[in-house]
Amino acid sequence: MSQQNETMARREPRILRLSDVEQKSGFKRAHIYNLMSQGKFPKSVRLGVRAVGWDAAEVDHWIADRLQDRT
Repeated sequence: MSQQNETMARREPRILRLSDVEQKSGFKRAHIYNLMSQGKFPKSVRLGVRAVGWDAAEVDHWIADRLQDRT
């Protein structure tokens, strides 16, 4: 397993809110939801009636995949 994957595996589970996902991905809300509907971005997790979040590990993995694709 690569060092990056080992680091991700050791992290404590965390839920990111939309503002955190926007900051990490560099995308705005509309684009994030558009990518989700196309199956190209991790799905959100319902936290309550009007609240959603994203699994931090899934978002980090998605970002790592994008970085790996460019090489």
